Amino acid sequence: MLCIDRLDARYGLFQALFDVSLDVVRGETVALIGSNGAGKSTLLRAIAGAIKVERTSIKLDGRAIGGDPEHSQIANGIALVPEGRRLFSNLSVEENLLVAEGAARKIGRKGEWTTERLFKELPSLAPLRERPATALSGGQQQLVAIARSLVMNPQILMCDEVSLGLSPVAVDGVYQLLRKVRDAGTAVILVEQNVSRALAESDHYCCIQKGRVVLKGVSANAEYGRVAHAYFGS
Repeated sequence: MLCIDRLDARYGLFQALFDVSLDVVRGETVALIGSNGAGKSTLLRAIAGAIKVERTSIKLDGRAIGGDPEHSQIANGIALVPEGRRLFSNLSVEENLLVAEGAARKIGRKGEWTTERLFKELPSLAPLRERPATALSGGQQQLVAIARSLVMNPQILMCDEVSLGLSPVAVDGVYQLLRKVRDAGTAVILVEQNVSRALAESDHYCCIQKGRVVLKGVSANAEYGRVAHAYFGS
């Protein structure tokens, strides 16, 4: 489905990613792990079109899409839930979803994920639909941010720092939703600092250090010692 092949990424003269290769399959979750500043968020931004990269370094269903701008990648079916959520503070929960859903329809992204379906899937949000989105708790805001990306009916949903700053109960709610997304056939790529949770919630993992892939494999078969060595680089 998504094939990343020998991808390099730069911020000006500074090279942030080196020779990164990764395959993502439909209906599976891939966890990106690694220390702060390792390059995980940069990889998501490169896939999302926020960073210019070589065209052939990213392919979706065999078609080269590397370097396409962000609006084109959304049309291609790639959605990013950024760190910090970045909800529209002047809009209600429902309006945040409806704006995204309307924009998606204009570029031909239609499917089973609609605002109304998401309120059914997330009953805790339904009573809050008219509240300002940024007046909610951190966990509720994260659910809104994920829902806002889902109404674009992506083939690939990417979540950056998915559980950062959330309570354990809120984290459980977020992952419950992500499991539903994966089971519906959408590929999920997530950045998660909690390595144990990342491995438990994913099908495959990829450990990045200093902009390079240092270890990857099947999450269920991951050996803690090897993962820890790769994660900390020691």
